[in-house]
Amino acid sequence: MHQVLVYSDSLTWGIIPHTRKRLPFDQRWPGVLENSLNASGQRVRVIEDCLNGRRTVWDDPFKPGRNGLEGLAQRIEIHSPLSLVILMLGTNDFQFCHPYNNAWSAAQGIAVLVNEIRRAPIEPGMPVPPILIVSPPQIHNPQGSIAAKFSGAEGRGAGLAKAYSQIAADLQCYCFDAETVTSASAVDGVHLDSDQHLRLGVALVEIVQSILSAA
Repeated sequence: MHQVLVYSDSLTWGIIPHTRKRLPFDQRWPGVLENSLNASGQRVRVIEDCLNGRRTVWDDPFKPGRNGLEGLAQRIEIHSPLSLVILMLGTNDFQFCHPYNNAWSAAQGIAVLVNEIRRAPIEPGMPVPPILIVSPPQIHNPQGSIAAKFSGAEGRGAGLAKAYSQIAADLQCYCFDAETVTSASAVDGVHLDSDQHLRLGVALVEIVQSILSAA
């Protein structure tokens, strides 16, 4: 059986926009991905490690543990052997408390995480997993209770997919731009609605199948 680790934030955790509720597993994109892969005949377990507010390598001034670098190597060690790690982070890098962050800095943060995954102290003989970087949908007009938190984020996050694509090429990772199949929720401008989770999960099936087949 293939094990796939998804390392992400609230977009993947499945928060329902304008609430603190969570979509069920079968409606979150990792669940859509797992169910679709298993239905196709591949035995796959998708492991979610998704924390609301997680950044790439930055701290949250109000909540501890949101720096994505903290404990990452141990998570790889815990869940190994892994056939694939999917990184989908960056949205929270553009919160109000990171006023100088831009697409370049988020991409540099992703690069740090990629290198940390590859240095993780896994058991001898276990594979260093390939990495798929997923660029999250662009932030559009944040609304509601998160509007102040993401003030100015739309501008700071411009060009993220291009920056991630370059990092992926430099570090020989796979890359996918979520914006090619779904936008951010119109409800809050940041997260994903249920139908958007479905579109993303389905879109990732083919690329993940290809990666697992090559492993």
